[in-house]
Amino acid sequence: MPEVLVPHTLRSHGARVAKDHKFDWLILLLLAIIDVALNVIEPFHRFVGEDMMSDLKYPLQDNTIPFWGVPIIAILLPLVVIIVYYFIRKDVYDLHQAILGLLFSVFITAVITDAIKDAVGRPRPDFFWRCFPDGKGVFDAVKKGVVCKGDKSVVKEGHKSFPSGHTSWSFAGLGFLALYISGKIRVFDRRGHVAKLCIVLLPLLVAALVGVSRIDDYWHHWQDVFAGALLGITVVSFCYLQFFPPPYDVDGWGPHAYFQMLAEPQNGGDSSITTANAPNSRQSELRSIHVQPRHGPETPRANTRG
Repeated sequence: MPEVLVPHTLRSHGARVAKDHKFDWLILLLLAIIDVALNVIEPFHRFVGEDMMSDLKYPLQDNTIPFWGVPIIAILLPLVVIIVYYFIRKDVYDLHQAILGLLFSVFITAVITDAIKDAVGRPRPDFFWRCFPDGKGVFDAVKKGVVCKGDKSVVKEGHKSFPSGHTSWSFAGLGFLALYISGKIRVFDRRGHVAKLCIVLLPLLVAALVGVSRIDDYWHHWQDVFAGALLGITVVSFCYLQFFPPPYDVDGWGPHAYFQMLAEPQNGGDSSITTANAPNSRQSELRSIHVQPRHGPETPRANTRG
């Protein structure tokens, strides 16, 4: 794993990094507000007829993983790994970009998930017991549609089966963690270390088990979980690449912002960020980071990163 030659800490560079992304943090706040609104509004109540109840009579039971546990799995767990890495490497560029990328992955996924939930209004597998807590079904005499007698909030939640929010959140947060770790430990270094691959797959296994629990609890159909996983993986792939190179890239261990910062002194940027005082034994490493031939032997690093 390459060295960060000069420590870039929260105290020395944190204000500058945050200032460069102030509008991104405002967008994150807007996404959070939108997601709250999507959870407040009433979802579409899809028609549920008497003859459709055979697949919706699974028992109503508690969640194996409660709603409050999802942010712990999808946000707090990856955040702990990111912060631990910061204390090891002292690189605020990596810390900031990783936190921003993680939160964007989760919140964009949340907004898309809840928007689809409200628009589709698919009944959960336990919809019958949400609608009729006493077990006695009541249906419209003409259209044969359900006439729910259950608690309104419980029935409302019963129309939010597709896609699975637990699953999409988990794959977004833990998917980001998997990509983040794969870049740091260089999983794709072509040396065939399967142990590294197992480390990267572990977060994805946890996310998959979260999805399985939603089926086991009868809160979701299998299609809901599959769609949630696909949604989370797709969003996190785009979000991660906004802040980091692909994990298989030669520079996959560091964020784009770090390499842009390294290029600034050569391009007349902030001369206060310099490695002139770095130990001589590390100067060759800086040059290897700063100049990487991509398209030919004389292609400077600054040009490849723009």
